[in-house]
Amino acid sequence: MKKIKVAIVGVGNCASSLIQGIEFYRRNEKAAKDALGLMNYEIGGYRPQDIEIVAAFDVDKRKVGLPVKKAIFQLPNCTQLITNHLPGPDTLVQMGEIHDGISEHMKDYPDERRFIPSGAKPVNVAEVLKKTGAEVCINYLPVGSTKATEFYAEACLKAGVSFINCMPVFIVSDGKWAKRFADRGIPVIGDDVKSQVGATIVHRTLAKLCEDRGVKIDRTYQLNTGGNTDFLNMLNRSRLQHKKISKTEAVQSQLVERLDAENIHIGPSDYVPWQNDNKVAFIRIEGRGFANVPLHMEIRLSVEDSPNSAGVAIDAIRCLKLARERRIKGPLYSVSSYLMKHPPKQYSDSQARKLTQDFIAGRRKD
Repeated sequence: MKKIKVAIVGVGNCASSLIQGIEFYRRNEKAAKDALGLMNYEIGGYRPQDIEIVAAFDVDKRKVGLPVKKAIFQLPNCTQLITNHLPGPDTLVQMGEIHDGISEHMKDYPDERRFIPSGAKPVNVAEVLKKTGAEVCINYLPVGSTKATEFYAEACLKAGVSFINCMPVFIVSDGKWAKRFADRGIPVIGDDVKSQVGATIVHRTLAKLCEDRGVKIDRTYQLNTGGNTDFLNMLNRSRLQHKKISKTEAVQSQLVERLDAENIHIGPSDYVPWQNDNKVAFIRIEGRGFANVPLHMEIRLSVEDSPNSAGVAIDAIRCLKLARERRIKGPLYSVSSYLMKHPPKQYSDSQARKLTQDFIAGRRKD
């Protein structure tokens, strides 16, 4: 089986979990075949270990210039160790463009917790993508990096590379960007990656369950805490506009009657350094059931944040490879709805799963 050549933007915790996970499944074929932690073992014949990292971009001085297999273990990364026995990738992390990728408030925090910008000269990203033969570029930039995300999306357009937008800047779900990728014949997936079993997917499922069982939801909240750079970055509330829209819409889309803004609150709550990459979500739903009798539920979910989305990213990469082989253009609507919080089209999760399986099997074009 041929390799899928992938470029990574942002060599943080998510990239670390993705790369370690690829090696885990390469070394543990039985676990992979038993679908341990995977939604799909094979997609179009491609397995997790068929993903090859051919380019990587970051702006932190502790990562730029290092091989990816070493850079993923550098501070401020703090995700759980899956395996440190990495024969590769030996691809060097290259200096990307900073733009709005680093929030000013981070300078007030210890070096081991924040980003420290490198003084290296940025490379020509589009040229690197072309030179390395990258087919897919996955975006792991921090929340609020609007200009930086648009820069890398532009580079993908120039290089003819598919874009997976894992963060909440609206590219694939924006009609103008979507058309530009479609016009260039490039399939894309986005925006804002879901976790395998995370706060958003659990909240969506509970909201849909209430709807399907005749419970009238009056109000709901989701409060999240964590200690990684993502949560530190989001202390700057001015960077959260798209994040709150993305997470809120993911839940609102499951309701026949949308809640008023004052009755739904979904978003990060606080930064707790000692949690590191552990994310704790507190979900509450208040509603009324049979004969207007009150019903309240509360859920506490604790997950390791970055590995929780790595398997989702692995499926997105492989689906884009199939799309490229099939010469599909523009957004993959079914796959985006299944794997992303803010896709161009929202479906229920059960419907999105079926549509995605239809896409994988070749019964659906988008």
